[in-house]
Amino acid sequence: MKNRIQPTGVERLMREDDFIVSKTDLKGRITYGNRIFIEFSGFTEAELLGAQHNIIRHPDMPRGVFRLLWDTISAGQECFAYVKNMSKDGGFYWVFAHVTPDYSPDGKVQGYYSVRRAPNREAVRRMDEIYAQMREVERRAGPKDAPAASLAFLQDLLAGHKTDYHRFVLTLGS
Repeated sequence: MKNRIQPTGVERLMREDDFIVSKTDLKGRITYGNRIFIEFSGFTEAELLGAQHNIIRHPDMPRGVFRLLWDTISAGQECFAYVKNMSKDGGFYWVFAHVTPDYSPDGKVQGYYSVRRAPNREAVRRMDEIYAQMREVERRAGPKDAPAASLAFLQDLLAGHKTDYHRFVLTLGS
């Protein structure tokens, strides 16, 4: 279904007191979404539950960012990221995401938990510029090598500023 959605360019801004919450299993299938997630995604709860979380992936998001996110949370660490999501109607909304492993009572990772809130608008502008550069790197690299190429580009860019992605996004504010 997500591949048939055409982006409209219509942005929806999160309210300052909004928190989008979702949980997934280890394979990224949605197991829970709060009412704000349902509202902003435009999908019904029934459409979301069991769907891959990338159902809301906007094509403007570089694949390298998701490689970074999955590498980080798969290693048992938390990840902060600026993400542009797409609603069922083709509109979009930016979020500042905090994604963490979700542990079972016996201490094993059983899935992932994500809380997203309204992002700092200046940070969105800066990330949108960086993400556009990453998408160009991905386009030149081709589909197979796109995630690794754009992630390497991002890491090199930030290393030149003596930082990494996580420190960088946290300094941008939320």
